[in-house]
Amino acid sequence: MEKEATFIEKISQSYQPKGDFIYLGSGILDGKVIAPAKVNLALKMMNRHGLIAGATGTGKTRTLQLITEQLSDAGVPVFMLDVKGDLSGLHQAGDLLPALIERGELLKRPFVPEGFPTEFFSLSGKVGNPMRITIEDFGPIMLARILDLNELQTGVMIALYKYADDMKMALVDLDDVKKLLNYLSQGIGADEIKADYGSISTSSAGSILRRIVGIEQQGLGSIFGEPSFELNDLFNKIDGKGVVTLLNISDVQDRPVLYSTFLMSLLAQLFKTLPEVGNPEKPKLVFFFDEAHLLFKDASKPFLSQIDQIIRLIRSKGVGVFFCTQATTDIPENILGQLGSRVQHALRVFTPNDADALKKTVKTYPHSDFYEIDRILTQLGTGQALITVLNDKGIPTEVVATHLIPPQAKMDPLDSNTFQQLVRESPFYAKYHNEVNPHSASEIIDAKNSFQKTKETASPRTSNKTNRRQSPMEAAQKAVTSTLGREIAKGASKLIISIFAGIFAGKKRK
Repeated sequence: MEKEATFIEKISQSYQPKGDFIYLGSGILDGKVIAPAKVNLALKMMNRHGLIAGATGTGKTRTLQLITEQLSDAGVPVFMLDVKGDLSGLHQAGDLLPALIERGELLKRPFVPEGFPTEFFSLSGKVGNPMRITIEDFGPIMLARILDLNELQTGVMIALYKYADDMKMALVDLDDVKKLLNYLSQGIGADEIKADYGSISTSSAGSILRRIVGIEQQGLGSIFGEPSFELNDLFNKIDGKGVVTLLNISDVQDRPVLYSTFLMSLLAQLFKTLPEVGNPEKPKLVFFFDEAHLLFKDASKPFLSQIDQIIRLIRSKGVGVFFCTQATTDIPENILGQLGSRVQHALRVFTPNDADALKKTVKTYPHSDFYEIDRILTQLGTGQALITVLNDKGIPTEVVATHLIPPQAKMDPLDSNTFQQLVRESPFYAKYHNEVNPHSASEIIDAKNSFQKTKETASPRTSNKTNRRQSPMEAAQKAVTSTLGREIAKGASKLIISIFAGIFAGKKRK
């Protein structure tokens, strides 16, 4: 009993913030759930970012869901990646299942089903309203990432963006990139950029164009265009609850680099456009980044550097970012060091690599008087996690194995008819459903090429004039003119000679 009392005291001291908070669950000691040892996460620390990790099937997605629900209740909007398409149930109250009721009773917190305001988007527009972005907003580094360009080709892309910006050419879709790339790699376009931007070889241009065609052939070119998604649409509230924006990528799961980079581009835009707010009492937006390991896999140094900068500085804009992945080792160390909250679900050790990952994860935790970290990480059950966060003073809390509360909303996807009805009834259906084609770089390049052709037609080359074949009449006239000229010249010569001869003869007679 003394050990239990000490446990409750330490956990309560660590996890009782003064302001608003999210209730995650209660601590576990020697396999027993200790309901009074409540584990809370201060809302004001949510913009210090976090990590939710664990093996497949340990409950990571439900942890995302329960945190999201409480953020919504607190009036904080949430953006989430819906990898499998099974989070749409957030909109609908959950079922009173015996297992959920039992879990609520164990934690001394009755299970109350509830639904939350939810908007549905997708990159393809097939499983939600389309979420587009312009090529200009996407940026050259992000575009190079999804096209898998090498360093030289990335430099070409940066030069292309710079030229477009200097010439006030809007880059909206992939057609703009293709037209501009063709224009700048040959003819007058190549001459135009040579001095100020450097030359673009036809081989580099051709390689980039083939990568773009590959994206288009997979039907993914539609994510670039207008109307592009407006960032303000992430900050909506309904009846005081924060709206949950779900991006369903179930139909593009085989393109992880594409959708993970797209999410990073949204964060980059938020970083550029949002004002500084310091450390608010609660975040303006929380961004959940599921399958985060895909973002960092084979990433270039410029791309990783950009992520590092955004994560480091975006918290002062009131935005919290939570990465969700299988292992702590999936996240680069410099980014992992910026994640203040840790929710670690069970790790399974089946291979030498798993054992190595476990050792590395254990080293990232402080000493605990109540657990052997390596043992507890492999013994956690589904819906349980090892947690440490930052308290409201920014101090790391006591490490605690936690029995998590169940989500209040439905934990299965909505039925197809209900889902489609909600998509069509959304105000974003009319706003984003139909694509538009504004005046952009493609039209400007077409106009330039058309003007050049017209100019060449109106002013034929000199060589064409000299080589033009003469008509029979023109040849005859030329011959006559030439002969007459020669005869006149001969007559004039004879006349001049006779005059001078006469003058000379007269002088001689005198």
